[in-house]
Amino acid sequence: MTRSYLLAGLIAVAATLWVITGTLLQDSDSRELEKDPAQISETAEIQRVQVRTLNARPYVEEVRVTGHSEANRIVNLRAEQAGPVEELPGSKGSRVSAGETLLRIAEQDRGVALEEARSRTAQRRLEYQAAKRLKDQGFRAETQFAESRAAYDQALAAERRAEIQVEQLTIEAPFDGILETRDAELGDYVDVGQEVAQVIDLDPIIFVAMLNEQQRPGLLTGGPGYVHLPDGRELEGRIRYIASSANSDTRSFRLELEVTNHEYDIPAGITGELFLPRETVNAHRISPAILTLTDEGLLGVRAVEDGKVKFHEVDIIHQGSDGAWIAGLPEEVTLITVGQEFVRDGQEVIPVSEGEEGVSSTSPDEQHP
Repeated sequence: MTRSYLLAGLIAVAATLWVITGTLLQDSDSRELEKDPAQISETAEIQRVQVRTLNARPYVEEVRVTGHSEANRIVNLRAEQAGPVEELPGSKGSRVSAGETLLRIAEQDRGVALEEARSRTAQRRLEYQAAKRLKDQGFRAETQFAESRAAYDQALAAERRAEIQVEQLTIEAPFDGILETRDAELGDYVDVGQEVAQVIDLDPIIFVAMLNEQQRPGLLTGGPGYVHLPDGRELEGRIRYIASSANSDTRSFRLELEVTNHEYDIPAGITGELFLPRETVNAHRISPAILTLTDEGLLGVRAVEDGKVKFHEVDIIHQGSDGAWIAGLPEEVTLITVGQEFVRDGQEVIPVSEGEEGVSSTSPDEQHP
């Protein structure tokens, strides 16, 4: 009985010692783990980053927008006198000059009416001249002279009306251009007001584009512009019109770029990309790979100033195959080109210029803006 109690006591003492020993060892391990990070932090090296120093350069900010060509002028010609068509000198699609005959309507009895009006005018002129001589000699009353003058004036007016009717039989080109359509054939009878031809003016050719609210500011009437055609040609032009009020449906502004087209080789209705210089700003050209976003969603780049990292928020002016142009940086800036994603604002770093060893790069393209 006594031996059983003694054995149980020894087992209890052994278990207690085992528990105490395990707790002491665990506390010792915890203290060691707590001390290790402090030792690492105290002995950590300052991070190296690859940098490149850039200077701002003038950049001409452009508005780029797609447009289409339109004729400078389009006129639909209508008959002013009725009658059969007796002459069609011009062919559809041909170039015409101002004043060139496009269509002639038969005179019929209009020529006879004109000759009659001219004869009557000659008679009234003689009567007026005789009445004037008699009045000057005192043999004709003032009222009789006035009647002769009125009859002469009426004859002149009738002659002029007859002349206009004959002139209206010939339809001429109002300006240099292209006879785009001809809606009458030889022998057709045309009525007054009937459309018989359309003439378009292609020199200059007009490229029309619609600008949004962000594109319109800074563009002025009379300013320069360029258009890239589908065949690869780049032509210089002049802004001749910018709408002062937006289209009520699209909220966009109409812009017209006037381009010389002496050879008429640019037709109406083709598309083109318009480049409209707006202003010259100082900007830096970089590789888009070095752009970064902050936790707040700000777009910018990280630079090194006085050995510490500084974040600069930037605006992208233009981005193309040759890089991105950005604004918002100092005139001269040392940008981090490799390692910008692993440092934070205000952190002390060791800048290493491109080409020197000491900083790894994932892509050569990311190193060279």
